Amino acid sequence: MTADHGPLVAAFLDYAFRESNSRYLAESELASRLEDYLYGLRQAEGEDAFPRTADSYLADWAHNERGWLRKFYPPNTDEAHFDLTPATEKALQWMDGLFERSFVGTQSRLFTALTLLREIAHGVEENPETRIARLEEEKRAISREIKDIKAGNIPTLDERSLREHFTNFSRTARELLSDFRAVEHNFRELDRTVREKIAGWSEDKSTLLQAVFGEHDVIAESDEGRSFRAFWDFLMSPESQDELSMLLDTVYELEALGELRHDKRLKRIHHDWMTAGEQTQRTVARLSQQLRRFLDEQAFLENKRIMQILDQIGRHGLDMREDMPRGSFTEIDSARAEISLPMERPLFSPSQEPLVGDVVEDDTALDIDISALYNQIMVDRKRLQDNIHRELTQADQVSLDIVVERYPLQEGLAELVTYLALATESEYGVIDEEHRIVLWWTDLTGITRKARLPRVIFQRNREADPST
Repeated sequence: MTADHGPLVAAFLDYAFRESNSRYLAESELASRLEDYLYGLRQAEGEDAFPRTADSYLADWAHNERGWLRKFYPPNTDEAHFDLTPATEKALQWMDGLFERSFVGTQSRLFTALTLLREIAHGVEENPETRIARLEEEKRAISREIKDIKAGNIPTLDERSLREHFTNFSRTARELLSDFRAVEHNFRELDRTVREKIAGWSEDKSTLLQAVFGEHDVIAESDEGRSFRAFWDFLMSPESQDELSMLLDTVYELEALGELRHDKRLKRIHHDWMTAGEQTQRTVARLSQQLRRFLDEQAFLENKRIMQILDQIGRHGLDMREDMPRGSFTEIDSARAEISLPMERPLFSPSQEPLVGDVVEDDTALDIDISALYNQIMVDRKRLQDNIHRELTQADQVSLDIVVERYPLQEGLAELVTYLALATESEYGVIDEEHRIVLWWTDLTGITRKARLPRVIFQRNREADPST
């Protein structure tokens, strides 16, 4: 709030990350967005406004003295990426509350508060009669509602209630994304603590591992860790994903919401949740990888030290071969007694020879059609990637229908599914749910087939192979 050009920092970070629900952005992409943003401000404020470059601003905002952005390098890439820090997220949320909202829904928030209070009160109730009485009351209320619906009295939400509920859902869904940043930050702090302990540890390895795993268990078994695990299990359920998609599609078809439906990013908010949760899971995986690397390095160093000791003993033996010391030059504290107890000897057990039949009788032939074993279709993913690569060398982006038109499908539906898999696995493949295309092909039997699917667009990646 007191920084130079504070409004610029807050406005741009909110525009670049929160409005688009972006988890993190590459340095080149974020710098390009900032250059465009600064250009618009200079057109309005004058050429002398904000004289520094976009890269200079980003480096300053990510400096340890600022801490507004987190600069890091994701695995398998050498380009820096940026993400909001939890403190910046909280500051932006606080500033959101300073602006006057055009619509403030109090009824739905009151119902939400009452629902939470009921769940708390009923959740700790141990009296069976009280809990059964509450369930019977809910059963009677549901029966009355069913009778009213059968009689034609179907209560529905009015336009005001719809907008109120949707506004609360939008705010909660976006706050959930910011919660992921806080959870991931806690795991990163644990990872940094582990690295610091490993770098400066001088005691035995078992004590270090006990301390490290103890801290990991504290995070995993805390209320925050258990809540995140339960949320992740629910979100990864196919039934939950289908239900979320169906509910969002149904809500976005309601014309009563008006301009609230313009935010298309909210329609795919559950996919953003999955992306944020996956990144948090990768942070935990990196912690485990660090522990494995520590064990491997320590084992290598110990083996190396043993070999050095053995070499040193061999060199001393060679030096003393020609000039043996007189008298006793080495001693053993005590000799070990060879003790053999009779009961430790195993009893004799004769070996049993297996019975092997000399004759193998032929079984009756089974009437099984094995032709299906030889009719498997193998799609060459490399060939499909080369098709996309050749088209992207001539244009910045190309749609799937153009690729199929120039390179007809040879394996039919299996090849089309492989194209869709390439689009979903690559971050440079875009699936446009708003537009549909129809693809035609002729199968091996000569029958013309067609498929109706969302439009798929492949974009050129300037920093990697376009086919990825």
